[in-house]
Amino acid sequence: MRTHLWKKIDGAGANHEGSNSTNTPTDVTNSPIEADNNNARCENGTECSTAAEDVLADSESYYNNAKKYWSNVSPTVDGMLGGFGSISFIDIRGSEQFLKFLYKQKPAPGRKRALDCGAGIGRISKNLLLPLFEQVDLVEQDEHFCQTARTELADFGSKLGTVFNAGLQDFVPEPGRYDIIWAQWVLGHLTDEDTVRFLERCTNALTRGGMIVMKENFTTGDVVDVDRTDSSVTRPLVQMKQLLKQANMRVVKEQRQTSFPKELYPVYMLALRPTVKK
Repeated sequence: MRTHLWKKIDGAGANHEGSNSTNTPTDVTNSPIEADNNNARCENGTECSTAAEDVLADSESYYNNAKKYWSNVSPTVDGMLGGFGSISFIDIRGSEQFLKFLYKQKPAPGRKRALDCGAGIGRISKNLLLPLFEQVDLVEQDEHFCQTARTELADFGSKLGTVFNAGLQDFVPEPGRYDIIWAQWVLGHLTDEDTVRFLERCTNALTRGGMIVMKENFTTGDVVDVDRTDSSVTRPLVQMKQLLKQANMRVVKEQRQTSFPKELYPVYMLALRPTVKK
């Protein structure tokens, strides 16, 4: 699962080259354009919250619609980033700098195993995680993307671990396995409840000193932007932090991604550790 990057300006639809939909999609290290033509934008936060709740109420349809959407997306970098393939280099450089800072922390995470969540075709694994870790596992719900990732990453040999074909709402990582769990532009495809449960399962999957890193689009206000095209939501940062609290996670480091196009949502990287030390 990936999510689209752009937002809508002044309520107008935003179609982008590389998108397979006539409606405005959304994606993570998500973009700074806020809202799409299916979003319920309003001055009253309660009304907007209700719109998001309505979309998320039927979780089975929510996940099935997302699966159907991504099954029609091209297994390319441009496809993964909703037509914004040109930002991939900047995205990876920002993530590298963020990881370097995390390894100055005490205790620093290990460098043995990492998990790429919502991995798509393995863009982040290839350019960020595999060069830094002894082994990287991927989890991705679209089988076509999984097959592409296996092909694209074959040159890494045994450094490429298991490519799990599963949605994050169902995926249960092995306890105590990962030094870094990386989730980028994918949590908007999970309901609030499943986001909390996923983070709880990830907590159990961390090694001692391990961290979860999320990199996501966030709205600039207090409204949840709903995208019915790809079945995703873009949350306010404050709401995400409420979900982190429910999952007993604390933010170790927070940083905004710079140098992205102005039409994209603000993208933040959050490094997380369990509130209770392992």
